[in-house]
Amino acid sequence: MTAPLLDVQNLRVSFPTHRGRVEVVKGISFSLGRERLGIVGESGSGKSMTGRSILRLIRAPGKVTADRLKFDGIDLLSQTEKQMRAIRGARISMVMQDPKFSLNPVLTVGDQIAEALHYHTSLPRRDIRARVLSMLEAVRINEPERVARLYPHEVSGGMGQRIMIAMMLIPEPELLIADEPTSALDVSVQAQVLDIIDELIRTKGMGLILISHDLNLVSRYCDRILVMNSGEVVEECEAKALSQASHPYTKGLLAAMPRIDETREALPVLDRTAWAGT
Repeated sequence: MTAPLLDVQNLRVSFPTHRGRVEVVKGISFSLGRERLGIVGESGSGKSMTGRSILRLIRAPGKVTADRLKFDGIDLLSQTEKQMRAIRGARISMVMQDPKFSLNPVLTVGDQIAEALHYHTSLPRRDIRARVLSMLEAVRINEPERVARLYPHEVSGGMGQRIMIAMMLIPEPELLIADEPTSALDVSVQAQVLDIIDELIRTKGMGLILISHDLNLVSRYCDRILVMNSGEVVEECEAKALSQASHPYTKGLLAAMPRIDETREALPVLDRTAWAGT
């Protein structure tokens, strides 16, 4: 049996408070091959903390522990910061939620996309420039030479998100973690951005973790889904079987989503006592 690309066992993330340490991720376990895994749940369910902990981006006083946190056989928790810098970007990349806060305002688009290649490869400057323009074309940006000279404040939200995707994918990582990659975009642009991610993932045979609160979106673009609530995985299912979910929390989330042919006078509110103790 082929070893998984990512193996997570009993992952816990905690932060200190005046009442003692509080766990925001409470012992979750999952594995990932070269497939598309969706992690869904409400805000505060621990989705983003899970993604950031894989890349060791949670700093003190936050604390990350796990029985096992391995990527391609590498124990991530035992890596030094220098070793992690060689993994981040080159082998595991993460697309953050909002490009306005993730892009450097004083560097051009082209320079930011090229930065990972400068750091992780020894390619000549001319080859790096060619790769940057090719990557911009791959994320369906017209006039890549002109866009490469622009600064982040000169591009739209949708284009900024495509630039973020180009930055994360240009080193050709084996795993992409996309944290709410379309949360700030119009519905029509959301579909375009996700289609780009999906096409590149399939073409390059990568693994994908798509973090979102949108169940319908994740079920459309992923193979499997983990449903998180209060730092725990309450259900795992095949994406195509999401409508047959059995956990009351997942059922509640599905029921609370409006439908195009909506006939209900009011959307139901989650009954949080329905899964207490489950």
